[in-house]
Amino acid sequence: MANRAAAALVLREGDREVLSRLTRSTSGRAGLAQRARIVLLAADGESNTAIADKVGVSRPTVLDWRGRYDGEGIAGLDDDPRSGRPRTIEHRQIVAVTLSPPPKKLGVTHWSSRLLGAHLGISNGTVAKAWREYGVQPWRVETFTFSTDPELVAKVTDVVGLYLAPPENAIVLCVDEKSQIQALDRTAPMLPMQPHLPARRTHDYIRHGTSTLFAALEIATGQVTAACKPRHRHQEFLAFLQQVARAYPDTGDGTELHLVMDNYAAHKRVEVRDWLTANPRVHVHFTPTSGSWLNLVEVWFGIIERQAIHRGTFDSVADLNAKIRAFITGWNDRCHPFVWTKTAADILTKANRKTTSNTGH
Repeated sequence: MANRAAAALVLREGDREVLSRLTRSTSGRAGLAQRARIVLLAADGESNTAIADKVGVSRPTVLDWRGRYDGEGIAGLDDDPRSGRPRTIEHRQIVAVTLSPPPKKLGVTHWSSRLLGAHLGISNGTVAKAWREYGVQPWRVETFTFSTDPELVAKVTDVVGLYLAPPENAIVLCVDEKSQIQALDRTAPMLPMQPHLPARRTHDYIRHGTSTLFAALEIATGQVTAACKPRHRHQEFLAFLQQVARAYPDTGDGTELHLVMDNYAAHKRVEVRDWLTANPRVHVHFTPTSGSWLNLVEVWFGIIERQAIHRGTFDSVADLNAKIRAFITGWNDRCHPFVWTKTAADILTKANRKTTSNTGH
């Protein structure tokens, strides 16, 4: 004989609205929302087996929460007090102490779980658990920079406008140099990657000198014009500009070159300015001070660093330059456009410092 469905659970007055609100809450505990749903389905006359299938729990769990509500109401859906010794200090108190500087007598810049545990008289495991709960990571630090450029708004608007809506017949090139690239050679051959084992190299190395990579990234295609030079003075930079101009010759159709570059002193030397004056089809757009991240060639420098330089071994500067040129040749065969998406307004809104005090002093 088949088991009969349990009688519909009778809700207390006003509880249906509260339970429905719990099931829709995005800020409450997921377990409480699940229990409220079990009770509502039971009140609608669903069988315990059907409720278990719909909610994704076992039938005994359904029976348990039905019984808890029947005996205690909505209060019965809360967790019972956990067994064991009660907390001697709340997690929020641990975090509050974490956010304050350690005592000077400790001579440390930030708390470790063991130091803070000893300071509060609790275990380092309790400290670590509180940090995980609140997402606090005292061992981490990041950097930020405020641009002090008085022409910040104008320069951001100019460069971003060039990316998003370049002038007709304009070729936009992001230009910069990656200096002091070291030709490092390992003291033993690199061990290749194997299943469950990454590639390995010796910790010590031999320096063979440095090179500077000048690059001009055409954002519409991703094509790169580049040159490796031993130094990065204005003489080398001017020679590179002349190389770029030859790579994009004047065909008489009105095509202009728009160069995005930073405020490095070599970019503003009188010799460079004179050459720009003599070549009116070349226009320069400077990024703000401390705003080199606006220059898309920096993204490409990150790509070549990760894919060709960082893990490379070079027995001479000539070897380094040859491998850089080989990467650029391969890159130009598979290049892709670099697309800027953020508007100048978005950037400037985020860059504006927010007022943190209204005390007037």
